[in-house]
Amino acid sequence: MSSTYGKLFKISTFGESHGIGVGVIIDGCPSGVAFDSTYIQSELNRRKPGQSRITTQRKEADEFEVLSGIFEGKTTGTPIAMVIRNEDQRSKDYSHIAQQFRPSHADYTYTAKYGNRDYRGGGRSSARETVARVAAGAIAKMILKGIGVEIQSYVSQVGKLKLITPYQQLDISKAEENAVRCPDPIVAQQMFELIDETRKKGDSIGGVVNCIITGTPVGLGEPVFDKLHAELGKAMLSINAVKGFEYGSGFEGVEMYGSEHNDEMYLDENERIRTKTNLSGGIQGGISNGEDIYFRVAFKPVATIMQDQDSVDAEGNTVIISGKGRHDPCVVPRAVPIVEAMAALVLVDFYLRNKAYSK
Repeated sequence: MSSTYGKLFKISTFGESHGIGVGVIIDGCPSGVAFDSTYIQSELNRRKPGQSRITTQRKEADEFEVLSGIFEGKTTGTPIAMVIRNEDQRSKDYSHIAQQFRPSHADYTYTAKYGNRDYRGGGRSSARETVARVAAGAIAKMILKGIGVEIQSYVSQVGKLKLITPYQQLDISKAEENAVRCPDPIVAQQMFELIDETRKKGDSIGGVVNCIITGTPVGLGEPVFDKLHAELGKAMLSINAVKGFEYGSGFEGVEMYGSEHNDEMYLDENERIRTKTNLSGGIQGGISNGEDIYFRVAFKPVATIMQDQDSVDAEGNTVIISGKGRHDPCVVPRAVPIVEAMAALVLVDFYLRNKAYSK
């Protein structure tokens, strides 16, 4: 079950980085949803490698094939199976680490747990697996769009470079106009230069992705163990290289008094209950309150670097490892659509659960 996520809108991903391909089976998608293949491909294109010189140069078209669940342009209500075939593997780039453990990778833990591992690009632990999540997330986003929910993400930090402008003052759509996916063109250029400089040194650097969800209906989420923010946190922390998640005021909220932090309520002109501020991040008691949901996701520096590092092999011998192959010097530009996809999967699952309750 470790490769399955969701309760009603359930996805199971399969495949390895250097296998035949990567895919997803979606169970529980309602029937009659218009299947926009152009939109799904556009989402996959946002994640695919080789987009610029600051991303991995692995060349993958990432074109998807539908194997089941779609008929005459609509979902049938039966399981949807999609596969994205691998085209540009260079497995020989990993032969040197067949018996060696790369620092900060899953090599040792996979070997300890399973007794063996696919060392080619990390196999199942590779971020290549996330292409399947983006495909499934695109369908989830199509369903959510039908109820007025929009999910947007952007890069807000690379290393020590931060975009501090509040999201309400940004045109987030401009994030797609540059390779870094930062909506401020000046900061974006600075981030690009930092990532490129890091790449030239054979090193890597981390960053932060901000996500904003608008139009969420009131009432999504469950009390106690299935809180909406808890599921969003779990979803984000399941993404490769994620080290942190905070929503609403996050860690900065600890510096405030309750009189400052509380979101006072009022009735707007449409007789809708609103909050004057939104330090709760659109979620109270684990349930959406109709305000914007916003959160931040921290990504560590990519573990593979083109520099010598000390490690050990499967026999416990000391070895020197230097990275080979094609890798992102900073993962956050390509992580933006992954964050959106996982957020969409969480919300559509809770949306369907609410619909089930109301019948």
